[in-house]
Amino acid sequence: MIRICILLATILWNLPTYSTDSIGKYAIDKDLTYLIEIQGSESHGHTPLWLNANKHGLSSLASSNGYLRASLMRDMAIDSTRKWAIGYGADFVIPTHYTSKFFVHQAYAEGRWLHGTLTIGSKEYNLELKNNLLSSGSQTLGINARPVPQIRIALPEYWTLPFAGKWIHLKGHIAYGYFTDDNWQKDFIAQYSGFSEHVLYHSKAAYLKIGKEGISPFSAELGLEMAAQFGGKNYVYDSEGREYVYRNPSNFASFLYAFIPGGKDQPESTYQNEEGNHLGSYTARLNYDNDNWGLSIYADHFFEDHSAMFFIAKGGYGSGDNWDKRSASSFVLYKLKDIMLGTEVRLKACPWLSNIVLEYLYTKYQSGPLYHEHGKQMSDQISGCDNYYNHGLYTGWQHWGQVIGNPLYRSPLYNNNGKINVYNNRFSAVHLGFCGHISHRLNYRILGTYQNSVGTYDAPYKKPKDNYYFMGEAEYHFTGRLQGWNIRSSLGFDWGYTLGNNQGFQLTVSKRGLINPSKK
Repeated sequence: MIRICILLATILWNLPTYSTDSIGKYAIDKDLTYLIEIQGSESHGHTPLWLNANKHGLSSLASSNGYLRASLMRDMAIDSTRKWAIGYGADFVIPTHYTSKFFVHQAYAEGRWLHGTLTIGSKEYNLELKNNLLSSGSQTLGINARPVPQIRIALPEYWTLPFAGKWIHLKGHIAYGYFTDDNWQKDFIAQYSGFSEHVLYHSKAAYLKIGKEGISPFSAELGLEMAAQFGGKNYVYDSEGREYVYRNPSNFASFLYAFIPGGKDQPESTYQNEEGNHLGSYTARLNYDNDNWGLSIYADHFFEDHSAMFFIAKGGYGSGDNWDKRSASSFVLYKLKDIMLGTEVRLKACPWLSNIVLEYLYTKYQSGPLYHEHGKQMSDQISGCDNYYNHGLYTGWQHWGQVIGNPLYRSPLYNNNGKINVYNNRFSAVHLGFCGHISHRLNYRILGTYQNSVGTYDAPYKKPKDNYYFMGEAEYHFTGRLQGWNIRSSLGFDWGYTLGNNQGFQLTVSKRGLINPSKK
């Protein structure tokens, strides 16, 4: 990856302003967008959830925190009229009371040929099939944690297949990367608490859209998102404090098993699961759009293993010498209970209330409360207790203490026992978000969430706990001599057991503009 980055950087550095085609001259240093931003937060207790969550990890739980941010980026959309495009970006943050004293939030270079793109580095990616400003977040590929440096091949926008009357469209990606939070894990954990280092990352997604814009107001989207943690080393401690170190392979087979689940984890012998930590979501969205309004209904079903992915498994094995051979005559059926259901209303002719999102999320089932591996005395195999976002070897679906998926799963950063676990992954929740423009310069956003939590199967609460999260936000865009300046103020509240009672205020001031714009 380092060699590829150096090669690509050398190419970009040596690209002069040169004549290309009838479009005109091309300049790699034209149309650069800069951003200077400063943010401060003051809270009683932790930073409230919706002042902290779904910001790509650019946040802190400390009662007093802030940052100074500077970025310079070139969007590939500038080359939209060409068969090829080049983009790059660098985004630096100097924070106070964060998990780092300084960090590179984004640093990437990317290129496009026709519809396909190659991106190398660390970059923010938006939610798919959900509203990025109003949704509580995706369950697999969310926007809650810091970006993972990766090599990513993608069809980022829907590509219309040249057959079937242009009703079928595809997009998706395949990525491999590297988690960067090794030092944070070592600083965060308590004695005899497990951690991982040098862990590799994999994600992939594919989305199918059926519809034809301008012909039918209806369209349907289906998606599959999957991800994995693999490679690296796992440090695990037993109840007596004995350390076990598992060095996981990172050879070609491991990369293949990350893409197509297979193999086995290091300590496994008789009972084997796939190598690494695998998870994913089935997603779907139905859309209706006309000139005045639009409506979408969507779903996101999360899975950690076969029981939640396929809803059926061979549950019986043979007896005697055949105790470890599967029997085709016995099956276990699992229910489709854990799911996010959402609806989005787009009021195109009503600027003061332009978008409304309502979501319901249920995660309490997790394939049931029982888990039992078959044996010589009992042949039944029951694959329950899925324990979402946690894993027996890896530190779970998190990066720098923030869950990578939906932030209603309590992130490890909240833990005060020095363990990198998700302690609240069984809950039901109702989430409401809406936004609009009070004027051309002033817009607002409101988020409100009710959550009923029961903890985890391993550490359940004595009784269900109710939680409430709220955020109100207003943003003003200046014009005239102050063109490009924005000021955003946010007020947030948490009430309940899971995250505690928190109240906070956040102020963000930013300046955005173009450096060396091209002459039109």
